Amino acid sequence: METLVKTLAELDAEAERFIGGLAPKEDGATLVTLSGDLGAGKTAFTKAVARALCVEETVNSPTFVLEKIYQLGGETPKLERLIHIDAYRLETGSELAPLGFDELMQDSGNLILLEWPEKVADALPAPAIRISFVVHPNESRTISYD
Repeated sequence: METLVKTLAELDAEAERFIGGLAPKEDGATLVTLSGDLGAGKTAFTKAVARALCVEETVNSPTFVLEKIYQLGGETPKLERLIHIDAYRLETGSELAPLGFDELMQDSGNLILLEWPEKVADALPAPAIRISFVVHPNESRTISYD
């Protein structure tokens, strides 16, 4: 499935639609990978997902800290935490271990949004959903789900 978003308001609406249709895994974390060039909208989408999940903290890119964990607000069935991982600065999947990735993957209360999955593909299980972002010259974005 593909969708075109032209504004931040449309991105927020798309994130709400995504969360509304998400079926969290029952036997471990729900892993969603986010692919696309720098500036394509991966972090903006994560921020929109966080808003849709009633995260009260400010959501920023974890590029330099690699991982941020947010408690979900509101009443989100089955999900307790949003884990945002940015693998841009990593070279192999083994670098996920110090982040406690294996433990995070075992908790069915976790929704993990992982940017730059191609950098750590050797350590990733099959994601529940793969999302890719393409930015167009007019600053609109195509979001593709697989």
